[in-house]
Amino acid sequence: MNDRQQVILQWVNDKQRISVSELSQICQVSEVTIRHDLTLLEQRHYLRRAHGFAVAIQTDDVDTRMMSNFAQKQKLAKFAASLIHDGETVFFESGSSIALLSQYLTDKKNLTVITVSSYVASLLKSMPCDVVLLGGMYQKTSQTVVGPLTRLCLQQMNFSKAFMGIDGFTDTTGFTGRDMLRADVVNAVVAKGAENIVLTDSSKFGQINLNPLGPVSAFNHVITDDKLSPEYQQQLSAAGIKVSLVG
Repeated sequence: MNDRQQVILQWVNDKQRISVSELSQICQVSEVTIRHDLTLLEQRHYLRRAHGFAVAIQTDDVDTRMMSNFAQKQKLAKFAASLIHDGETVFFESGSSIALLSQYLTDKKNLTVITVSSYVASLLKSMPCDVVLLGGMYQKTSQTVVGPLTRLCLQQMNFSKAFMGIDGFTDTTGFTGRDMLRADVVNAVVAKGAENIVLTDSSKFGQINLNPLGPVSAFNHVITDDKLSPEYQQQLSAAGIKVSLVG
């Protein structure tokens, strides 16, 4: 993927639907060139084409994403909750699996949850825990905060475990995310040096996204479903990452 195609994909994911003519103006190339780029990106399953438009095939809407592999994500979330102990301070990133994790904390005592997600914070209102919602620039679709203010808030926070999602993983790219600003927040969290735990379904493995998360060595644990291929299990284990497969 060249630099122009990366720009195209970022605009498509940000706007969800964008015209060929608008992309032509943004990239300062002909519409013929844009159509060629879109064909290549569609062949690699990064987007889909409609008449005169490029359309995102993924969405940041938490409710919509939660409906994908819902039953499996529930199992992952329940397992992840078993790793949280009374009296801990933990960080929850945004995302559908993390949102489901919020629903399995009823038996936890003296727990504090730090989060960038207003969606997660709203789910925690009925849970017996303290909630710290960080500030920052609000992304309406994903219902999460990002940007320099969020990073500044994170610098003032300490936590023992951080739970986060990913959008892709390969052996060559490591963990990746679709959204540049959310990836920046994840990287700020990872740099804190807590126990960094990835919570994701196995469909994300083998996918490549624009923004690196990591380095891989900064992650401690991956919780995913038992459909993860032995190849990826070996790659994660070789990187020193514990892998928990939940069926």
